[in-house]
Amino acid sequence: MSVISVLSGPALVMAPMTKGGNLPYRRLCQALGATVTMSEMAVVRSLQHRRKGEFALIQRAPDERCFGVQLAGRAPDELKWGADLVASRGADFVDLNLGCPIDEFTRRGLGSALLRQPRRIERLVAAMKEGAGPVPVTVKIRLGWNEDERNAVDVARAAEAGGADALTVHGRTRSARYRNAADWVAIGEVAQAVRIPVVGNGDILFPEDIARGRALSGVQAVMIARGALIKPWIFAEALGQVVDDSPEGRLAIYREYVRLAKEHFGDDERGHTRLRPFLVWHLGLWCRHIPRQADGSYVPMQERAVFASPSSPLEALLARPEPEVHGWIADRLMAGDALIPGDLPADIVPDPPADPRDRRGRAPMETPAAG
Repeated sequence: MSVISVLSGPALVMAPMTKGGNLPYRRLCQALGATVTMSEMAVVRSLQHRRKGEFALIQRAPDERCFGVQLAGRAPDELKWGADLVASRGADFVDLNLGCPIDEFTRRGLGSALLRQPRRIERLVAAMKEGAGPVPVTVKIRLGWNEDERNAVDVARAAEAGGADALTVHGRTRSARYRNAADWVAIGEVAQAVRIPVVGNGDILFPEDIARGRALSGVQAVMIARGALIKPWIFAEALGQVVDDSPEGRLAIYREYVRLAKEHFGDDERGHTRLRPFLVWHLGLWCRHIPRQADGSYVPMQERAVFASPSSPLEALLARPEPEVHGWIADRLMAGDALIPGDLPADIVPDPPADPRDRRGRAPMETPAAG
């Protein structure tokens, strides 16, 4: 089945995410049901400079079934070169990032900065199509630069005119970053304006969020970003599979990530040194998981979340938000040791916050360069 056929149906796409889209985590999400996996965003200029770290971002795991590489660039010639490179390395498709809202990139004219130039977008996509040859080219956009410049339909039509084979729409503007709820009605308006497949993206944390997004927009394929970082088993839930999301069940999933990461980075001192920062970072997202309530209700992505009554000492430990605690847990997981809450040294963090899961006063979690 072709990539475009996949994206035309009820695909579950793991979003391209800086750091979160590392190769072992993509393998974990695929094992849990992701239909499509995508690389972290790679900057073409850095690839042209032969930076080893940038090439690591576009490495495909041997068992990735449907794999896309996302590129960031601002000139036709560099994106043509990048698309040719990605196609030659065996990617199933290449994606243009027009959604990254991070200042570091928009100041350089990358990501969502290009949303203000639809005619330029048409040229960029056309250049990528030339470079990619038979490999499909997709584009990921936001609704616009800000609320006064919501031009997603114009951008989508420009991408289609340039030859884009499919499109992903994140239902927020660049200025909104990750604040406010994603606008799935607007995603549907974009889908109605073009003939190519459209993938919807924004605020998916539970299967009900997928059903609601599909109903509001009419699109079938969905892309999951932050939700996949908080709970990688969202893909299995979306497929109707029974998931053990008890503290013990979640811990088993986290241990599987460690196994996959050791396989990738190496199960030695050097490999553990490379793995540990990723694992600590992931723990800082996994701790945000709040189980569904007994009555079946749940806390949506953008709402204030409070987790005041963990079911066990292990659940309370996994919900701790302090980096020092995450470091201690990471060391236990890498060593393959039992995770016993009572073993947590009191001098790491003497007292947990009174309300460790209260998001008031904090901006919603951002996923850098996720677009």
